[in-house]
Amino acid sequence: MGGIWVDIAALALGIVAISEILVMKKKLLISPESIIAYLGVCSLILPDAWTSFLPGHISQNFVFFIFVLMLLLQTVLSRNLFSFDDVGVIVLGMLYIGMGFHYFIAARGLGLTVLLYALFIVWVTDSGAYIFGRMFGKHKLAPRISPNKTWEGSIGGSLAATILCTVFVVFYPISGHSLLQMFVFTIILSIAGQFGDLIESALKRYYGVKDSGKILPGHGGILDRFDSLLFVLPMLHLVGII
Repeated sequence: MGGIWVDIAALALGIVAISEILVMKKKLLISPESIIAYLGVCSLILPDAWTSFLPGHISQNFVFFIFVLMLLLQTVLSRNLFSFDDVGVIVLGMLYIGMGFHYFIAARGLGLTVLLYALFIVWVTDSGAYIFGRMFGKHKLAPRISPNKTWEGSIGGSLAATILCTVFVVFYPISGHSLLQMFVFTIILSIAGQFGDLIESALKRYYGVKDSGKILPGHGGILDRFDSLLFVLPMLHLVGII
């Protein structure tokens, strides 16, 4: 549907995702630091149009920094029950989640084609990696982080995404980019999506949890479902599509 509906969806997903990190850190979901985290991640997710009322010298990034300062202040108010290390984890989580969902909104703002292109890269890479891994997988990709993933699956997933998503772009071209550029971008974005998946696996392994959350029965949490996309969407901006 686009518009405000995508904005609201991205904000809701972002709040749930940062709450999953708070739970992994064993923090109360209703606490001063958690409320600051929710506001901080929202300040990054919001499209620029929502903050146009701010004075010209106050940027959206500065608003986020105010929330970082508030988290630092909470270390004093809590007498170090909430520590500097806790601040570091939450700020990193806000950046990771906030920027990812910010570009979710930005991609949809350019048209449904751009967002579908990003989604198809993630879906086809994931499905292709599973199929090729089951059929040909012998060499472990990252056994200490995600023992089921293989090099064969990884390469097969990126190959499938590159072929199918390039075909998608032939029928639904993205303005300002040639087919050759999109072919190269798809390879880069597919690899980035796999890194996003591995990083979230490393996060869960570090905190000793199977899933980031339980909000999606049978699938886990929001981070479990959006880990690859949170890497692919900012990369769309890096390569100049967004």
